[in-house]
Amino acid sequence: MDPLSPLSAFARGCAIPAHPLALTAGRRLDERRQRALTRYYLAAGAGGLAVGVHTTQFAIHGNGLLRPVLELAAETAVAEAERPVVLIAGALGPTAQAVKEAELAASLGYHLVLLAPAAGLSEAELLDRARAVGEILPVVGFYLQPAVGGRLLPARHWAEFAAIESVAGIKVAPFDRYRTLDVLNGVGSSGRLGEIALYTGNDNHILPDLAVRTRVVAGGRAMEAEFVGGLLGQWAVWTERAVRLHTEAAAARAGDDAALRRLLVLDGPLTDANAAIFDVAGGFHGCVPGIHEILRRQGLLAGRWCLDPWEDLSPGQLEEIDRVCAAYPELADDDFVAERLDRWLS
Repeated sequence: MDPLSPLSAFARGCAIPAHPLALTAGRRLDERRQRALTRYYLAAGAGGLAVGVHTTQFAIHGNGLLRPVLELAAETAVAEAERPVVLIAGALGPTAQAVKEAELAASLGYHLVLLAPAAGLSEAELLDRARAVGEILPVVGFYLQPAVGGRLLPARHWAEFAAIESVAGIKVAPFDRYRTLDVLNGVGSSGRLGEIALYTGNDNHILPDLAVRTRVVAGGRAMEAEFVGGLLGQWAVWTERAVRLHTEAAAARAGDDAALRRLLVLDGPLTDANAAIFDVAGGFHGCVPGIHEILRRQGLLAGRWCLDPWEDLSPGQLEEIDRVCAAYPELADDDFVAERLDRWLS
């Protein structure tokens, strides 16, 4: 693998925001602001973009927006990135749909496909789907929490999934430490622990996931598993700060105890902020509007609008966002955005 390629950057580990969808008040694609978001993530130092995923709103997979949204991100990244940037396209549905979406992503220059859970498929069918998509592009698995459309999958499933040669990574996002360990133990059992890039999607456990290696035992042999990067909806906001946290986490994993202590001090504030933005109190109903609200305050989005007109902040969520923004200014990158916003919107 070319050490300067986007796939190499993904394997080494990077900060990857889950890309939101910019809409007008009429709920049509706002191309100017969609490009501005991509420019923001690139300028902030993100190592990749995940597009067509939960934060982009899964509904784009059925309303004609998938191609233009994927295309805008890819075109902007190619035109403006000054380093390898890994492009990850989300794919949904049964095998035929996922294969078709992977073919679209490949035609637009994407490097990897993130396979979202599919309702109605057995575990065996999920594995077959991954094999089929892997014939087109390398695959990233996705353990999505049940509260937003995921399903519970045992360690055995992740061992079989990781054994598929085309699997390059797994986004681990069950928001559950026990389920996270199922993935780590499963990958350890597959014999491919050193070949698969593990990315945290646990927005409630970001910094501990990234800062500390985890001991797993498989076949009587002890190994260390590590999350090399984050692929997160939380990192769709305050991204410049997130990139710096990812860099510090790599230092902590490598043995920098001072970096580890600094990160653990920030773990509570970041988790508290995420609880407000992701609407934990409302069962995650307002998680995408919560992301939009932060971006709206910074001027990157014109409003919180989602494709579903009923999808908005939960009662009390706006006040919680006000609270965490006031309490934890060290997590934000408002000045970074303000200095560059006009250029990104031009």
